[in-house]
Amino acid sequence: MFTGIVHGVAQVISIDKKKKLHTYTINLPSILLKGLKLGASVANNGCCLTVKTIDRYYVVFDVMQVTLEHTNLGFVNIGDYINVERSVKYGDEIGGHIVSGHIMNTAEISKILKLNNNYIIWFKIKNFSLMKYIFYKGFICIDGISLTIVNITRNEFCVSIIPETLSLTTIGFKKIGELVNIEIDLYTQITVDTTERLINNNFFVPCK
Repeated sequence: MFTGIVHGVAQVISIDKKKKLHTYTINLPSILLKGLKLGASVANNGCCLTVKTIDRYYVVFDVMQVTLEHTNLGFVNIGDYINVERSVKYGDEIGGHIVSGHIMNTAEISKILKLNNNYIIWFKIKNFSLMKYIFYKGFICIDGISLTIVNITRNEFCVSIIPETLSLTTIGFKKIGELVNIEIDLYTQITVDTTERLINNNFFVPCK
């Protein structure tokens, strides 16, 4: 489990591409290595991956085919930087929102606006059916960053990025047309899906 508060960025050192499996090695900042063990969960661009090997500052992860198909990790190249978050521990402050690290889909950056100290990014989700979970002022996790939705159109939404987030994550280096990982807030999913199911099955009892 994660919070969407990115702890730092890490550079991809190597990628071993096998059939239906990629193995990534990242150079993890020393501050994020403390207490890290084999089998631990680490969010890479918001995607929960399991630590396979630790060699000093180098940490290795396997990425299966299904993950490559539904995230932007298949487009990561050697030398690229990714957002990293260690899994939350009991007693940690939840500064963002509860995130599972299970990416639902990717979204394409359609517009970037830099106006009067505001940095606003518009996204178009690849799977349009997910737009039903997108709400004004709702939570969303983009490349592992917990963000608030500030505007919505029929098939796009946008978020506003504060300077602190720009300085601590990779979001400020993204360009139009690039793909980002999307995780919808779990509680929003449950609420929408439950309501939809009740309506479709006529479970609502009319008031007398």
